[in-house]
Amino acid sequence: MNASTPVVSPPPESAASGAPDAPAAPRETYAPTWRTVAAFVPAGLLATGHLYVVIPLLAQMSADWGAPAAVLTWLVSAFGLGYAGGFLLFGPLSDLLGRRRVMTWGMAATAVTTALVALSPGPGAALALRVVEGITTAVFAPTAFAYIAERVEPRRRAVTMTSVVSALFASAVVAQLAAKALVDLLGWRPVFLLGGAAFAVVAVVLRRVMLPDTDRRAGVNPYAAVPALLRTPRLVLVYAATLTILGAFVALYTALQLEGPAGVAGDPSALLTLRATALPAIVAIPFATPYLARISPARRAALAVGLAAVLALVVGLAAPGVAALAALLAVFAFAIGVAAPAVIETVGLLAGAARGTAVSLFTFFLFTGASIGPVVASAAAPYGFAALMYGVAGVLALGGGLVLIASSGRRIR
Repeated sequence: MNASTPVVSPPPESAASGAPDAPAAPRETYAPTWRTVAAFVPAGLLATGHLYVVIPLLAQMSADWGAPAAVLTWLVSAFGLGYAGGFLLFGPLSDLLGRRRVMTWGMAATAVTTALVALSPGPGAALALRVVEGITTAVFAPTAFAYIAERVEPRRRAVTMTSVVSALFASAVVAQLAAKALVDLLGWRPVFLLGGAAFAVVAVVLRRVMLPDTDRRAGVNPYAAVPALLRTPRLVLVYAATLTILGAFVALYTALQLEGPAGVAGDPSALLTLRATALPAIVAIPFATPYLARISPARRAALAVGLAAVLALVVGLAAPGVAALAALLAVFAFAIGVAAPAVIETVGLLAGAARGTAVSLFTFFLFTGASIGPVVASAAAPYGFAALMYGVAGVLALGGGLVLIASSGRRIR
């Protein structure tokens, strides 16, 4: 089968396991599940965490360079732009060269680009280096998702995928807490030097844990699959829904920062505390996944996104106090954390042999939504917090509806 041709309706036997259009792999070719989880979860925390790691460092960087901290917030956006763009590079590249090879070299390159940020003489150089760091760090998510979809035993695939996605969500809090502790102790430059060393260790660990690459098809251009995937109506609907997942998640927290209830708005420490209270819910997601996996991926995604929409609506209508808000946000984070891996599974089932490229597009749209969310929330801030929450609820309801439409017709399981 040509890699550029997405498979919209996989045969039932492959669809049930989430495997590509080929006979099921022998059991001995599957990756050890818990070793994979033990390696991929810290790697995911580290990789996506570097999107947020700058936030606690801004005050020291501002004092060091004499630049306004508000200007240095672009160091977050610079990484995010490189990160989103890098997804489109590495997923197809891993289709061509192999998952382990691309992951290992990509993480090794990230060790270098992260350490180089520590040597930045000023904001201009730091911005450029953060873009490059974002590009190389983007090797992790699409390559890891495609590897899990291919090499992990089907009955353990959902738990493994959800564990990694939960790590990506948890990184927003974990990375900021770790960076705050390190910057107070050592200063901002050692944070990036230590980050570079950590990426080097991750590269070695992943090299040892990941199974050797299977033979790849010489002469096949994996990037040629992109136009075909984007012409597949059901995938287009799922990608449109993907924009809403992290977009609404980040927009909600941005709205809390800008227009939230008393004791939250304008108080970064209070907002970080609210995020931290969601960590137990995020950690619980992999343990709930064996039960949730009994629901087909598309339906699971739609139900989870629908629950998140209802919770956003409740927050807007009820204007709860801080304690109740923390509880609602914990369930909201749980719903979003369930939705994302379910959408990944849906994309993999729809894309068939072009899974690596399709997952790269998924991660691109996921983090593009995350980049759009704060901008939209800021623009809508004059309308008030309740209106912002109604908007978040509406966007999520639209996303859930798009997934349901995409899964209609022949059932995706």
